[in-house]
Amino acid sequence: MESTKNKLSRRQYIILGSMLFGLFFGAGNLIFPIHLGQISGSNWLPAAIGFLLSAVCLPLLSILAISMTRSDSMYHLARPVGKGFALFFLICTHASLGLLIASPRTATVSFEIGIKPFIASGMQHTALIIYSLIFFTITYFLSRNQSKMTSYVGKILNPFLILLLVAVFATAFIIKGDGATLGTIGKMNAGGSNMINGFLQGYNTMDALAGLGFGVTIVTALSFFGITGTNERSKSVAKIGSISMGLEAIIYALLIALGAISTTFTKTTANGGPAFSAIMNHYTGIIGTSMLAAMAILACLTTSIGLVTSFSQDLGKRFPKIGFKRFLPFTCIGGFLISNFGLNEIIALSTPILMLLYPLAIGLILLGVMHPFIGKSPIIYKATIGLTLIPAILDAIHALPPFFANMGLFKAIDSFSTSYIPWFSIGMDFVPFLLIGFIAGLIINKFAKQPMRSTSASEID
Repeated sequence: MESTKNKLSRRQYIILGSMLFGLFFGAGNLIFPIHLGQISGSNWLPAAIGFLLSAVCLPLLSILAISMTRSDSMYHLARPVGKGFALFFLICTHASLGLLIASPRTATVSFEIGIKPFIASGMQHTALIIYSLIFFTITYFLSRNQSKMTSYVGKILNPFLILLLVAVFATAFIIKGDGATLGTIGKMNAGGSNMINGFLQGYNTMDALAGLGFGVTIVTALSFFGITGTNERSKSVAKIGSISMGLEAIIYALLIALGAISTTFTKTTANGGPAFSAIMNHYTGIIGTSMLAAMAILACLTTSIGLVTSFSQDLGKRFPKIGFKRFLPFTCIGGFLISNFGLNEIIALSTPILMLLYPLAIGLILLGVMHPFIGKSPIIYKATIGLTLIPAILDAIHALPPFFANMGLFKAIDSFSTSYIPWFSIGMDFVPFLLIGFIAGLIINKFAKQPMRSTSASEID
């Protein structure tokens, strides 16, 4: 039965939209757009469009998928494929978000940008240990009370972050452009990036995966405001997501343009972090560097809060004997330990994992937003995700570090895929597999006469 008693006010929409923006905008959201701009040159606009598709549209669709399917977690979103796959996807995604990549990266990126420039080279490793310990201690205490999540992120931390971003862009594009304005980008040589590369670069933000977790966080926040009806909740999620993702799209476009401009006065870097520091030093000196430090720490802290909270919520529901309160300190301790391996090592290991998970996530997200038409038909879900899993595994093998990629078996698989799998060389081979699986699922489901009804999370548990 729908609950229509409560509706969000405009102020509440803005607060929740601000909170969602703060959860999404963190480590990779600062450095990867800068890097994309640097490698794109005059191709920055098509690269930016591709980036926005995977880093903005997919995350918005992911939280809509959670809401529209009435899923309590990404486990329930994936459950029609099978219990085994749903548990595999839940653990792998949260392991990459909460433990292995995204959560540790929030500490290392903020350290690289905000703290490292002020630390002597011989003391940097010790400084990282101290900083990451403080960082995850703060994350833990701000994440303990879920009902205060909106206040911490939406009302306090995030508005300051937005003000800092506005100051950065105003300084770069208006106050001290030094002739390196947007008009100079068109005079540059074409870079090595395009729309497809921009789309794949958007994987690095991990926002589509995070959106599957943050969708649960938003639904939880809505429940504190009394929004529990499915229709009203879906409409609210769409409005909140539009506020958050619209703001994020504008910032991404400006960051990519800033990265393209920066090639006139600094070298292209491997991950965008050092480039961002060089950009701020070029325009504002020590003032800009300090401003960037504050911005990076705030952005990464808000995202870290969202990551460890969604991890603990989802796994706490899946394993209630352990629960949220025990998963939370475990996640924070894990993030602290892995963050001390350093940013470069974390980024190097992340690509194969993302190439495996992203096609699966895209398939689940698209199936989720089509819920009003296909329900949670196991046949359609299994056919779509089953075929999508094939290119996902092949892409993960292709992205392995050189030590593994040069092994005989993996090298042979990669050579075969390059020769015979459509679109494999550009990293989009999952698209035809996904479409064929979906169409086959529809046909099989029709002949099997399976009803495509709506099912709740509790029904498929």
